Amino acid sequence: MGGHVVIAGGSGLIGGALTWLLQAEGFRITHLVRRPPAGSHEVEWLTAAPAHLDPAVLDGADAVICLNGASIGRLPWTASYRRTLRESRLIPTRTLATALRELGTRAPAFLCASAVGYYGDRPGEALDETSSQGSTFLAELCGAWEREALAAGRHTRVVLLRTAPLLHAEGVLKPMIALARLGLSGPLGRGTQLWPWISLDDEVRAIRHLIGTDIEGPVNLCGPTRASADEIGRALATALHRPYLLPAPAPALRLGLGSDAAESLLLADADVRPAVLERSGFEFEHPTAAQAIAAALAG
Repeated sequence: MGGHVVIAGGSGLIGGALTWLLQAEGFRITHLVRRPPAGSHEVEWLTAAPAHLDPAVLDGADAVICLNGASIGRLPWTASYRRTLRESRLIPTRTLATALRELGTRAPAFLCASAVGYYGDRPGEALDETSSQGSTFLAELCGAWEREALAAGRHTRVVLLRTAPLLHAEGVLKPMIALARLGLSGPLGRGTQLWPWISLDDEVRAIRHLIGTDIEGPVNLCGPTRASADEIGRALATALHRPYLLPAPAPALRLGLGSDAAESLLLADADVRPAVLERSGFEFEHPTAAQAIAAALAG
């Protein structure tokens, strides 16, 4: 098929898999990197202040994809690290949005990472792309992140990729696998809280799908089947032939991880639905959390 896509954050888990998928389809990829470029396929950026990107780097691309952001899995979220979480998302997004705005009617589509953490802790609600922002730290961060992306202007098709935690051995499963192998896995808090999730394959397939559509605005990148924290933890333990017995009470999680992280990552209850993806005809390769876990362990 061909085409040209610019990716910021291409060295991460999602960025690497997306690069492989797009290159396999014949796309030319330009990576924005924070070091001297290794070739013509790379452009250095964000290594000097104030942050700036020449709009010519983006001119003529089919899409610009921003996946930048420090890991939310690094704990604890100290005041300093909360600032890192914000700046590592807002500064790259603002820089790209500014360059796209300067291109005016020549601006390519802008697909910018966000997270289902946008919705916060919402037990008992069915959450789709029309649902309001939550009130956790992560929800407030996602709201600020998305506002920076939308500043790309009226000539840019902006897609807000509200991604769920990846059920992958290098994603949310990484610490869970380590605990399960030691026989230390069990309910986290109540265990009944609903966890949005997605497989890595479906994440990158969904992003590829969105490049080729006219969809704009928020899109929930999450699996189509609901799963509780217990169901995900138990499916992992079963797949590893390990017990699922040792509970971690909510107060202990708040004490050990910090209240912000515990509430945003483990204890939040959010029944997030991929309504926009499903209406667009996207078909999931791993429609259940158990299938996504099996695929992750097999890989």
